[in-house]
Amino acid sequence: MKIAIIGLGGVGGYLLASLTKTNHEVIGFARNNHLQAIQQNGLTIIEDTKTYTLNVKATTLQEAQGHFDIVLFCVKSYDIVPAYEAIKTHIDKNSILVSFANGIAPSETLKKISQSVVLDGAIYILSHIEKPGVIRKKGKVFAAVFGNAQPQTSILEKIFQEANLRTKTPQDIQTAIWKKFIFISAFASLTSYYDKSIGYIYEYHKEEAKQLLCEISDVAKAKGIDISDEIEKSLLTAQKVPYDSSTSMHLDFQKERQTELQTLSYYIIEEGKKHNIPTPLMEKIYNKLAS
Repeated sequence: MKIAIIGLGGVGGYLLASLTKTNHEVIGFARNNHLQAIQQNGLTIIEDTKTYTLNVKATTLQEAQGHFDIVLFCVKSYDIVPAYEAIKTHIDKNSILVSFANGIAPSETLKKISQSVVLDGAIYILSHIEKPGVIRKKGKVFAAVFGNAQPQTSILEKIFQEANLRTKTPQDIQTAIWKKFIFISAFASLTSYYDKSIGYIYEYHKEEAKQLLCEISDVAKAKGIDISDEIEKSLLTAQKVPYDSSTSMHLDFQKERQTELQTLSYYIIEEGKKHNIPTPLMEKIYNKLAS
């Protein structure tokens, strides 16, 4: 199999390092100084108990060549369409596309614009770019979740298992994606709002976190998805992750980069209005961050 990984941030970089260890041809696509560092020095992964560097294949999307059997989109939600447009001449209707972008909408967007096989997906991991060419993964959390569409799902599961990457194939992928989204939406919003880590939010703003989780759960319920059990589970996750862990949206705000505020925060407000579900805390957070 020939596999493309578009976006080599915390998720894509870790996947590139892991999947490169298999017998498949895996190529990562990135840009700027991060790509240059990977090409010159290899890709370094820092985990809690080990650090290692691998020689990996990485280039720009403009230099993509040949046909890809699998494309993993590990870009921010706002880059899904540009990434697809750049790779579409290298795929066909039998290619498997998976979006690991945050949020509910990215997979739906791919389904609308592509004739390929599009699987819903989600990744559970705490990782980020430490510096150009270096990915830091915090804690032991990792799981890749795929929608159940045979035989494509089995193909992906086998490849990930070859790389010793844990996978899940839930019966209801939409509920599974919302289970990830509730945590990310709440803690991306709060860490960005207070400019503090997940551990700090749990220690000093636990009640606000619970309120925000409830608002997100209420919106999901109005859409026919019950994730009420995830409120306490999300708080427990926040308690267990390394104290100084944060979210990619928070890091983007700190570095004054484009953020996923619309996808992770405003989406809840927008869907709440559609279903007459009040989201006062999310609106307060959004209004400050959007100003």
